[in-house]
Amino acid sequence: MEKKHQIIIAKKIDQEIKKTTDSITEYKKLNKPMAPDNAIGRVSRMDAINNRSVLNAALKKAELKLKKLKIVQKEIDKNNFGVCLNCKNEIPIARLMIVPESKKCIHCA
Repeated sequence: MEKKHQIIIAKKIDQEIKKTTDSITEYKKLNKPMAPDNAIGRVSRMDAINNRSVLNAALKKAELKLKKLKIVQKEIDKNNFGVCLNCKNEIPIARLMIVPESKKCIHCA
């Protein structure tokens, strides 16, 4: 991969790390437990429980993405960065711009 593409991808990774970290912070803030003495009604409480499970799933997904981004950030200067793990072909720059934590080309993913 060309050095200029590595620089572009590195900036994209930094942006994604910041965005994902902000999302995680927001999910944690929204995911605080509801006090049982809060009289919101049975249906509203069920909605709150449902929303909480959706938030938990989003939080886990964001934490996993952040972990992958940090791994890729450390590997960006290696010679095999941007090379598909399966077929060993170069991953297109457009794919890395959309999914910078990707380690496989679109065909192998």
